[in-house]
Amino acid sequence: MWKGFVVGSLVITFIFGLAQPLLAKDSKIKENGLLLWDFEDVPVGSLPEGWKVEATRQNGPLATWEVVEDKSAPSGEKVLALTKINHHSGSTFNLCWTDKVVFKDGTITVLFRPVSGRIDQGGGIMWRIQDRNNYYIARFNPLEDNFRIYYVSNGHRMMMNSARVSLSTNKWHSMKIVQHGDAYECYLNGKRFLHGTDNHFEKSGGVGLWTKADAVTSFDDFKVEPR
Repeated sequence: MWKGFVVGSLVITFIFGLAQPLLAKDSKIKENGLLLWDFEDVPVGSLPEGWKVEATRQNGPLATWEVVEDKSAPSGEKVLALTKINHHSGSTFNLCWTDKVVFKDGTITVLFRPVSGRIDQGGGIMWRIQDRNNYYIARFNPLEDNFRIYYVSNGHRMMMNSARVSLSTNKWHSMKIVQHGDAYECYLNGKRFLHGTDNHFEKSGGVGLWTKADAVTSFDDFKVEPR
């Protein structure tokens, strides 16, 4: 169902007959249309091409997201990390995302390492992002020992589902979301903890990464596989 060709630095993909641009310079096209960012080709101190830093409920400066060298990286030696909070807001959501990839249904996975945070820790995957105030988010917080999925609508976060999960900080873990129509499934380290339905965002949207408040977190091997 996926075909593509390269034009300059863009890969033009055809999914169900619709042309959608996927940036190829900092990402790698795998089999079956899977798009992978391992961040190895991104200069240290930069963001992947087409990604941007924003915030929901911004109160103060934006957090600093950047590619850094990390000897603990699961693959290669680079990761994408929130390295500096730059604000003192306990209610701000820190976003790093791209609207150059259009995602509606399929699978998104990432490896993540909760590093620090007194108010919050951890983070997770955003998808069907309409803008910085409207999206789905699945996140794990080791301070609270819970894994949750929310929708954020006009900047207001509403919990859809929650599970009690205990994972170590400063260790790498895997997160996966599967979306098909209004049905979702959310996994940690290969185990499904959350599933259900929701129709708040039915349109395609961007994809990205998320932390809350002072949560400093590293991410690696961000994979998007449209269905």
